[in-house]
Amino acid sequence: MADNHDKYSIDNTDYTVGQDNVQKWGFDVHNPVFGVSAGLILLFLIAILVSDAESAKATLDGLKWKIIGAFDAVFMWSGNFFVLFCLALVLSPYGKIRLGGDAAKPQYTTLSWLAMLFAAGMGIGLMFWGVAEPVAYYTGWFKTPLNVVPNTPEAAEMAMGATMYHWGLHPWAIYAVVALSLAFFAYNKGLPLSIRSIFYPLLGDRAWGWPGHIIDILAVLATLFGLATSLGLGAQQASAGIQHVFGIEAGLGLQIMVIVGVTLLAIISVVRGIEGGVKVLSNTNMLIAFALLLFVMLAGFAVALGNIPTTIMAYVENIIPLSNPHGRDDEAWFQGWTVFYWAWWISWSPFVGMFIARVSEGRTIREFIIAVLLIPTLVTTLWMSVYGGIAIDQVKSGVGALGENGLTQVPLAMFEMFEQLPLGDLLSFVAIVLVLVFFITSSDSGSLVIDSITAGGKIDAPIPQRVFWATVEGAIAAALLWIGGTEAIQALQAGAISTGLPFTVVLLLMCLSLILGLRTEQTKS
Repeated sequence: MADNHDKYSIDNTDYTVGQDNVQKWGFDVHNPVFGVSAGLILLFLIAILVSDAESAKATLDGLKWKIIGAFDAVFMWSGNFFVLFCLALVLSPYGKIRLGGDAAKPQYTTLSWLAMLFAAGMGIGLMFWGVAEPVAYYTGWFKTPLNVVPNTPEAAEMAMGATMYHWGLHPWAIYAVVALSLAFFAYNKGLPLSIRSIFYPLLGDRAWGWPGHIIDILAVLATLFGLATSLGLGAQQASAGIQHVFGIEAGLGLQIMVIVGVTLLAIISVVRGIEGGVKVLSNTNMLIAFALLLFVMLAGFAVALGNIPTTIMAYVENIIPLSNPHGRDDEAWFQGWTVFYWAWWISWSPFVGMFIARVSEGRTIREFIIAVLLIPTLVTTLWMSVYGGIAIDQVKSGVGALGENGLTQVPLAMFEMFEQLPLGDLLSFVAIVLVLVFFITSSDSGSLVIDSITAGGKIDAPIPQRVFWATVEGAIAAALLWIGGTEAIQALQAGAISTGLPFTVVLLLMCLSLILGLRTEQTKS
């Protein structure tokens, strides 16, 4: 611990974890945070149920485009800042600081640690967009990045570079900022594992009052809507796969059934906790995902192998022009794609950040940031190169549904690509299982995180509380799918963007607060 004369008095607070909690009906909750968060969510669900679906969808869609139009540059420059901030920490003397103190040891093996952070971070998203996004950019399904001419060699390279831009360093830098901040203040300063603790250097003991309540409530809402977006996409893709393989109509009814079934399985997993639930699921995810990736890569070996260096070079060459929101003539593209992604990652960041923090004690800051930024980016490069490269090759060659019709249904794109590979039906079946397991992992991990925030920083919330939040996540995803109908993606995007905007400001202030905290740690040595 730092001495009692540290400028920001981080170690002088007499706050104890759970001191403001209320225990009732098997719950152990931080009263303002749990009550206000649950109340706002329940009001949202009631409003959705009693309103006209078309009106609700129009309202959410209108809000989405107003936010994008007014704050696109804020989202994009914030994303750039988070990448530079993380790289600066790696190169700075702060990189030597160990999370938990000099004597702390990692709780999990490096392989299990990487599997958990990757599965929680973007598993469902990679399955959903791994084929659809590169094909969309190549064919101009909804505009093209930097206005490249569709269906040209330049468009093929740009499609891979732009896809990696959305799934590479930027999202993982956002996650790393939140995860590192939480881990540092929890393990090195002994503060509760809650978003408000990060702001103690700025707020002092007001972090335990209403300023802190508001921060935690924003974190809960952002997490719930970010998760609901991913769960809704996962339900759409699993349903599309079930229709493709088994011929069952992939309508709203099947999507809701998938959400209900997965939510029930997530409840079982969340009751088992990290060791018995999330860790097992994450390791299972990785084994299935890499087996699937290896088979697809071997099936399209020549295309996949040749596309990996193309993807890397396209990412390196285009990361700066794609990061600049000013003076571009592809405004519709970057507002519709990049700004949504940045809002989605930011709305996911409390969930992924807290989950990564919970499993990262004992790592140095330098080791932590390098692993969180680079390892997932390298794996994603391989994933996108294989899936996107083979899909674009099918479009170029006029092979299969993608080659004949282009991108028609986003949730179906991966299964259409598999159809042209050996054992296509088996690959589709394995992919459906993988989507569902990723689905369960995300719901499970998210429930554990929201439990901690709404329990005042307690790590082991009571089982009824875990069940409550797992159920609420499924309910929000189902509600957004219901109002979205056939255009559910727009409704899901609107939810993520609406909660991502205020939390962008929280993340920027978080960086300042983390630096103030790191300065007090460094003064000890």
